[in-house]
Amino acid sequence: MSALVPPEDLPEWVPGRILLASDGLGWNHVGLRSYHYAGQDVIVPAMRDYMLVGYRRGATPMQRRFDGRWRQETLTPGAASLLTRAQRAYWNWSEPIDVTHVYLSGGLVAQVAGEVMDCLVTEVTLADVLRTEDEVMTRAIEAIAAEAREKALGGTLYVESVARGLIIHLLRRYASVDTRRLEAGQGLSPGQQRRIAEFIDGHLGEAIDLEAMAAALDLTPCIFARRFRHSFGQPPYAYVIARRIGRAAQLLAQSRRPIKTIAADCGFTDQAHLTRLFARVHGTTPAAFRRQAE
Repeated sequence: MSALVPPEDLPEWVPGRILLASDGLGWNHVGLRSYHYAGQDVIVPAMRDYMLVGYRRGATPMQRRFDGRWRQETLTPGAASLLTRAQRAYWNWSEPIDVTHVYLSGGLVAQVAGEVMDCLVTEVTLADVLRTEDEVMTRAIEAIAAEAREKALGGTLYVESVARGLIIHLLRRYASVDTRRLEAGQGLSPGQQRRIAEFIDGHLGEAIDLEAMAAALDLTPCIFARRFRHSFGQPPYAYVIARRIGRAAQLLAQSRRPIKTIAADCGFTDQAHLTRLFARVHGTTPAAFRRQAE
């Protein structure tokens, strides 16, 4: 089997002018590129990542052969296409178009699927969808594109959050999933639970991703996520947020440090991020919480 093609090599098969790219922004497992394409008759090779295509400008008849079957649609702004990973496809269109590609790594998709379904996911396959008008999908593509343009504070965390929500939507509507159920008793050992809790508490002010947590216990991300949820009763991401809010509450009650500083020290992207999540848990803002604790 030929090597799977990373997104940055796609122009070798499908030439186009790059309009926007997330290259060099440090995003994890999510990528974005926008292209201007002339009409073409091309083969999209077997890609390493899942690819979503949002149509931004121009309208064109489009034909695609995927898994031996031809599909034909007219693609216009607001529409989207899906392409599963590791699947070669033939594309043909006649008119110039501007599109945005969002790339999702196989690892991230499997991780989210495993967390949602509480099982070990072995493969996720996206349906053959040449055209859909899906507001959730197009808004997510637009949000990720806006982050690539603006390069705002906390961009990596924000993009991962948007991507996770998008993946859950894809799993609900467009995906088939091969799974293997977690056997009873396959949680983390007491020693592993203690080690990962200490690791998380020691890194709350940093970006903690699933890979780092899994590596702390010498487990693969998928197995770690399964066992963590089995032991702690919630996904790792939710546990980290809860610990960050708990640390922030402690600092608010016991210190006079600025709320902006507390937000940064507890790993929130900014004060507004802390305020939003804190109010969801405590029913009040950090400032009001501090006044009540005095």
